[in-house]
Amino acid sequence: NGKRACFTLPSDEQEWILEPLCFPEQPATDIGTNSSSHHDMEVVTCVLCSHSAPLSEKDRLLKHLVLVHKLVIADVKLIADFPKYMEYWKNRISEQPITDFCSVIKTNSQGPVEKQEHYFLLCDVLPEDRVLREHLQQKRLEEILEQQQRERDDDSFQRICMFCNDEFNGNRSSLLNHMAREHSFSVGLPDNIVYCVEFLDHLQSKLDNLQCLYCEKTFRDKTTLKDHMRKKQHRRINGNNSEYDCFYIINYLELGKTWEEVQSEDDREMEDEDDDWSDWQAHPVCAVCLFCEQQSESMEKIYTHMEETHGFDLHKLKTELNLRFYQQVKLVNYIRREIHQCRCYGCQEKFGSKPEVIRHVMEAGHVMQLPETSTWDQPQYYFPTYENDALLCALSDSDSESEHTGPWRDVPVIAEDISNLKVLKQTSVLSHLLKNTDSSS
Repeated sequence: NGKRACFTLPSDEQEWILEPLCFPEQPATDIGTNSSSHHDMEVVTCVLCSHSAPLSEKDRLLKHLVLVHKLVIADVKLIADFPKYMEYWKNRISEQPITDFCSVIKTNSQGPVEKQEHYFLLCDVLPEDRVLREHLQQKRLEEILEQQQRERDDDSFQRICMFCNDEFNGNRSSLLNHMAREHSFSVGLPDNIVYCVEFLDHLQSKLDNLQCLYCEKTFRDKTTLKDHMRKKQHRRINGNNSEYDCFYIINYLELGKTWEEVQSEDDREMEDEDDDWSDWQAHPVCAVCLFCEQQSESMEKIYTHMEETHGFDLHKLKTELNLRFYQQVKLVNYIRREIHQCRCYGCQEKFGSKPEVIRHVMEAGHVMQLPETSTWDQPQYYFPTYENDALLCALSDSDSESEHTGPWRDVPVIAEDISNLKVLKQTSVLSHLLKNTDSSS
């Protein structure tokens, strides 16, 4: 069903990847989380013991779950209310064995029994988990709509314009409309905004720090900053900056979808009646080299680049080792993981940075030197290190032999979620809210 949890099993317990990485690497942000201090200080308790941590240190708690309990929670950033989610599963796991709710992943499955470990994956493949996530999403959306309505009805708003000394009292729309009209700075329609005070505080903080609101460059004084924003037409916010997502209602409508995705779906629905696809153009997908930042829309160019520049020939390895499709996937993910963690995939030597490990791999002649197959041919490497790794899409299995023969015939295949899409649409959060709104009106 497209949901993935990515984690590694290194000997050094300080190195863990709890979710898929992405090209280029960016810190994940929780969409729609109110940034107030009391919310961040809310304490979250482990589902399997008494260990707890503030919500602001959620990553530390997730690391505890993996290291101590070998439990991985998939798509954490899509959980609308993480404390409530953890509280629910703490109660449920106290009533029944964890294996009743989690998929079990065996690591080092072909190695010695004493080196095998079992990890537990909690995700929305389980119907109960999906229902819980949808319930928390619906509750959050209702709270956001109530918050927005309070702000729209609030006549006690008072604030000075961040671009001039004019003071505004009454409804927030007067200030927002003033900034759009007099200063050509528009953040959108007032009715589309929530947590308006926090939003304006955030923008004011950037200006106080002499930072451009669009490109976020810092300047030496206010005059230079104003001239820059005027000349570059940067009197606007960057729509691609996810830190603003929590201030717009549209980002709360569908679980796990940003305003761009929701808007693109609306555009597609409007175009459903138009069957003319003659002007449709596919977005090019760029593959990234295993060893450097070189990218190319042509997979063959990337293969050629890796062979000529780094001496790495994936086609040769595939032929010499008789690698089937899923073994190629695991090998690529393994090499990505090791290099990301600044470790040579050939000799396991650890370095302080990626350039150092790449230099070592080249100088030591370890580019085509792989460890024992049992090291990388493990179930955890089914999961991509980078979730948008286009190189994985270029892999192929030219062997005509059936996938169900050979030493890999016993590898379990997890079925896709084939839930009825029509039923899901009818039971979506937004549909319920719209029905309630229609009935009340």
